Amino acid sequence: MWMVSPPVDEGSHQLAWLWDHGKGIFQYTKKLFLSRPVGRAQALEFIRKNAANALSMANLIVGLSSILSSLNRQYHCSCWLLLVGFLLDLADGAVARQLNACSALGAKLDDFADFTSFGLATALLLQPRGMLDGLLAIVYVLAVFARLCFFSSGIPFTYRGLPCPYASSLLASTFLLTGGHITLLRIAAIAMVLFMVDRGFYPHDKVLESQSWKKVIYAGGIVAVLFSPTTVAPIYYLAWSASYILLPFAIWSCKA
Repeated sequence: MWMVSPPVDEGSHQLAWLWDHGKGIFQYTKKLFLSRPVGRAQALEFIRKNAANALSMANLIVGLSSILSSLNRQYHCSCWLLLVGFLLDLADGAVARQLNACSALGAKLDDFADFTSFGLATALLLQPRGMLDGLLAIVYVLAVFARLCFFSSGIPFTYRGLPCPYASSLLASTFLLTGGHITLLRIAAIAMVLFMVDRGFYPHDKVLESQSWKKVIYAGGIVAVLFSPTTVAPIYYLAWSASYILLPFAIWSCKA
């Protein structure tokens, strides 16, 4: 006699499968929920440690974009990018100090970003086409390199030589205001090289960590880049940079 097996209840199999997977999802969700404070603390610590590095990386990307713009002869776009890099450079140091996230890696990344934006990208604004033009661009880049690598004042809140972001801001503003007048731009570049290699002292202005009027000037720089007419913003940055270059202690000496 043939034995007939009972029919298989596929509905019960599906319910069992759903139950097993539901338990797994519940256990995973429970574990995730219980560990959420730890994960959130780790995420906040990661952000704290890398906020300044992110600004330096943004400055590096802006510098590389400025280089590409100059290589494509879009010099006005390159100048605007350099002004944005100027703002990013002032912000990253302040963020690192306020969050107590200064590190050797962050300092190297900041220097590399500065060399890219305020050295290589700025030198390309000189549009070197001959031997003398190329020599001036090389000298400018070497001046930035020397300023970043070898000039240490040993005095708190003080630099030796002109910080290269201000030289870059002045050159970019000059380019925009003069429509790219090469002769004036090269004269300004020579002057900036002399200011950078000079061993005279410049104060650490600490714009975002000092008096309120400096913070207002920084905020005005953001507004000028985003909303001001193309003639107003270069004048603003030219006056800002020139005041620091020519009257560093009379105006910008840090009291913080």
